[in-house]
Amino acid sequence: MFKGLTQRAQKVLTILAQEEAKRFHSEQLLPEHVILSLLKDGEGVAVKALQKAKVDIGEMQLEIENSIPMGKGGLILGDVPPSRRGKKILEESAEEARSMGHEYIGTEHLLLAAVREEGSMVARYLARHGIAFNVLREIIGRINGVNNTYQSGQARKKNLAAGRKTTPTLDEFSRDLTSLAREGKLDPVIDRKKEIKRVIQILARRTKNNPVLIGEPGVGKTAIVEGLAQLIVQGSIPSVLAGRRVVTLDLASLVAGTKYRGEFEERLKRVMKEILKTRDVILFIDELHTIIGAGGAEGAIDASNMLKPALSRGELQCIGATTLNEYKKYIERDAALERRFQAIYVDEPTVEETVEILNGIKDQYAKHHRVTYTYEALETAANLSSRYITERFLPDKA
Repeated sequence: MFKGLTQRAQKVLTILAQEEAKRFHSEQLLPEHVILSLLKDGEGVAVKALQKAKVDIGEMQLEIENSIPMGKGGLILGDVPPSRRGKKILEESAEEARSMGHEYIGTEHLLLAAVREEGSMVARYLARHGIAFNVLREIIGRINGVNNTYQSGQARKKNLAAGRKTTPTLDEFSRDLTSLAREGKLDPVIDRKKEIKRVIQILARRTKNNPVLIGEPGVGKTAIVEGLAQLIVQGSIPSVLAGRRVVTLDLASLVAGTKYRGEFEERLKRVMKEILKTRDVILFIDELHTIIGAGGAEGAIDASNMLKPALSRGELQCIGATTLNEYKKYIERDAALERRFQAIYVDEPTVEETVEILNGIKDQYAKHHRVTYTYEALETAANLSSRYITERFLPDKA
């Protein structure tokens, strides 16, 4: 029913709004169901824009709930069809996306379409709080970074300081590790200085500058990349890497919902275009071997073949992570792809090193579980897991 949507907008329309319509026993899907589900989801550009406009999300949610009439029907099976107003909102949101130069309909376009509807509950609520349509559209434009022209390093730093997004598609399908490090949401990285230093050395090269971390599951490959993000935030990094963003790409989200040939390529092209424009993104792809064949249905080009030219020209920098078996099975067989990555082998830490790692991160776990860990407990966890859990690896199994 709905095509050309971002993943979050698709979730709102096809799952959350349907749930709201059924909760109210409504026979048709209304714009109010869509906006209510969008607010309840609490994520996405639309909610961020409302928060920046100083809207009380909880109050708005309550008012919309009170405005929706409770239907008299019983349990509804299957999808609730959109009402005439619901269809109109979808058409208007597509128009909004086009006018802003976006190829996919996002939550922000759904919100703008609802506000544009004359006399709608959403429009009345925002008007009552002094928020005009043009003001909301301007806020959304700033969040999305509509002016995506390439900037010099100094101008780009100013944009980052102002919190402006120049990579809306990438942000939709990824997690920014440098932002998480800046907010203190990453665990400290213990005893991986040698591997992090090697990653930095490879990234600082002019060419052949794409490291791949090879090691068994659970040895801490992702933690090494998180350690790099923390060093960038601290400024303890060579000047050539200063101010860079480490972004982990969620390939599963990128592929999700792309049923037809060309849809996946279009998404990946948009992500790559944004990365090439900003020139400050270091892409991290966990389970690197999954890019071989990803999105390559019905004769379409897979992700690895789309990434190879940009990697070889040095336009795109990427850190990969995979296991030794998967590396031999997939990456080594593709000689062109193997040449573009420099291998870094990540060994399993010893029991003694594992105890030090556990000791370094115990405060975060103690706070989460509301317990206190003694040093003896950490030693016991490392020793017993090493002895009895043979199918997994330290430090993960400890």
